[in-house]
Amino acid sequence: MSNRIVTHIVTHIVTHMKRPILLSTILAALFLTAGTLSAQDAPPAPPAPEQTAPAYKPKSPNIPARSDSEDLAIRYMLVVIRAQRQFNKQYDHFATTLAELVHSGSFTKRMVNPDRGDYTAGFKGTKDSYVLTMTPKNLDAQHRSFYAEDDGKIHADETKAADENSPPLK
Repeated sequence: MSNRIVTHIVTHIVTHMKRPILLSTILAALFLTAGTLSAQDAPPAPPAPEQTAPAYKPKSPNIPARSDSEDLAIRYMLVVIRAQRQFNKQYDHFATTLAELVHSGSFTKRMVNPDRGDYTAGFKGTKDSYVLTMTPKNLDAQHRSFYAEDDGKIHADETKAADENSPPLK
């Protein structure tokens, strides 16, 4: 409905109406109708651009993580590996539990807890060797599984639990 028609109707009603309440009701209805009709004539809004998550930027060039969770998991493994090297140098054997590594290098008591956020740490050690794993709670391209042993090399796999045959982390 055009504004000219609405104005004409309103003028007609105002000149012929005696009751102000009825008048205000009719005016409100007309303005709502005019607003609704003019909104229908408006062109549709353009569709919102599709939003994609920005690509993950590794926090360090030396840690090839694909997400913040992976970065934390790899850093945890590096701390354990360094602590094991120091422990082995000091005692001439590896620690057999994570608890034995406390205060070796930068390994703290809090790090003994295997729950590492999106990952669970696994550790099996003997005096001659050890195996450290980081298993994601949800395995996908941004949450690979990791494996390391006493040679200090970290292996990664995005399709299954990582092991010594998984590709080394680069």
